[in-house]
Amino acid sequence: MKHDRESTLHPADVSYEALRLAPREWVPNNSRLPVLIYRRALDPSTKDLGKAFEALFTRNEWPPQWRDSIFDYHHFHSTAHEALAVISGKGNVIIGGPGGDVISFEAGDVVLLPAGTGHCLQSTEGRFQVVGAYPEGQQWDIRRDALSKEEIAAMEALPFPRSDPVSGSEGPLLDQWK
Repeated sequence: MKHDRESTLHPADVSYEALRLAPREWVPNNSRLPVLIYRRALDPSTKDLGKAFEALFTRNEWPPQWRDSIFDYHHFHSTAHEALAVISGKGNVIIGGPGGDVISFEAGDVVLLPAGTGHCLQSTEGRFQVVGAYPEGQQWDIRRDALSKEEIAAMEALPFPRSDPVSGSEGPLLDQWK
């Protein structure tokens, strides 16, 4: 699988990585838009980290919709981009579909998954819990199968979010998602 990683610092001084993925098996991934991984987007010792991430996402026009873990089977969302903020524990998540990259996340981290990006929880340490959020106006689905040409076209036509879920109007999403 061909992918490139780069690491940098965005204006709010939160470290992030950009991960570009090619399609893999039945998972389309998103060759135009990289996965963005924000390390320590919020201090993990923050009191009620879940509530803090929900407030951050709401302020940045990514309404939070649920709190739970990540499904332990390979899946992707074709109708929405997804931001996942880790609010407790540690987890290893396979990004990119079966045979994809295993990325470790811990409390305070956020992963931004463009529509079509495969993900699956591989293992956890402690109570691994995340907050899931989506851009205003986008409703997520759960896909475990290949998309038709029409569905791929609809996925690729999804509008870009107006703001970065972590940094608002100055975040890496606005630089990386062009």
